[in-house]
Amino acid sequence: MFSVLKKVGFVIGLFSILVGGFGIANIMFVSVKERTNIIGIQKSLGAKNYFILLQFLIESVVLCLMGGIIGLGMVFGGTALLKAAADIQVVLDMSNIIFGISLSISIGIISGILPAYFAARLDPVEAIRSN
Repeated sequence: MFSVLKKVGFVIGLFSILVGGFGIANIMFVSVKERTNIIGIQKSLGAKNYFILLQFLIESVVLCLMGGIIGLGMVFGGTALLKAAADIQVVLDMSNIIFGISLSISIGIISGILPAYFAARLDPVEAIRSN
């Protein structure tokens, strides 16, 4: 029973990660679109492409880390409730916590790389002109 539950949980988790990654990418594309003028001004003042790229990548990773930390808090709360309600020993291993945070960072990088690349490649003159 537990092996089937583990497999079903894994599949549901994969779909959740996929949807979350698309959500973060969408947020980042909107963020690039809204800040096109600011990007143009930064580039006209001498900002390098890698600076713009890192700016958006860091934002994407921070968004994913916030989601990962909120999810981790929900898991801690759920395990505490389960321990209190059913007197069941539930162990959340440190390797699982590290895996979850690492996965959040990876999804942030993967989801943010394309919007960050587009932001870094903007022409300063065209970016300032856009509304």
